[in-house]
This record gives sequence, structure tokens and C-alpha cells, in this order.
Amino acid sequence: MTFVRFQSPVPDRHGRRIGLFGLVNMLGKRGLLTAAEEEFRRTTNAWYDATYTDPSTVDPAVYGDNPLAAAWFRTTAVELLGPVPQYLAILAAHNLPCERFTSDDPGRVLYEDEHQVVVVPHDDPVEPTTLLWLPPIPATT
Repeated sequence: MTFVRFQSPVPDRHGRRIGLFGLVNMLGKRGLLTAAEEEFRRTTNAWYDATYTDPSTVDPAVYGDNPLAAAWFRTTAVELLGPVPQYLAILAAHNLPCERFTSDDPGRVLYEDEHQVVVVPHDDPVEPTTLLWLPPIPATT
């Protein structure tokens, strides 16, 4: 079985490489998306939530107890991968890089279902040399 992951090429300050959805959600939370991009983000995220299992609803500790855990799609999950190009287009429009990785063995499996796995990568964490930065979330009054 082959798995695919889209993530930042640059780790955050905790050494995590933020995934595709997290990157787009960060732009949205900071009010940096156009109205059309925000509508796509909200409706497509809602579709994912309604259609696919969120691993943290099955195992609330999957990410909390494993800060470097990352979700990988099964390449056979064609419908799940369908909206990915639009998410990538949003990142490209905002000059936010995202890399695609494939692996037959992405790490130690913590959770799996027919569409995805959540793993802790095999490699020891590497200290970041560059940090991913986005503007702070605007204050609300």
C-alpha cells in the first residue's frame, strides 16, 4: 500500500511539518483568504468532516500524546484526494510552499482506516533550521 502526504517543507517551532489542511486553515484563521477561497475552505472542510473519520474522534490522544504524528492518505482514497489540487492552488496563490511525499512505510502506525493512517515518522525529529511563519491572527474587538 502506498500513502501520500502534503505538508510544509519547513517545520514549525515545535519541529512539526504542518499538513495541507492545517496550512490552508491557518491562512483562513488569519483572514488572509479571498472570499472565494474562504468559501471553498469552509465548505470543503465541512464535506471532509461529514464524509471521513477524523482520527482524533476515535482516539483523542492520537495527536495530543504524539506531537509529531501526521496523517497520510491511502493513494486508493481517490475521492478523498479529489479536492487536494484546489487546496494546493490556494497555498500557491499565497506563496506558501507545500510538498508532496509518498511512502509505502511512512512511520509507526497509531491509527488507520480505509482512507488514511496516522503515523509517527520513523526518522528521529530534526531541529528546525528555518521556521514557518504566518502573520498573527488579527485581534477582534
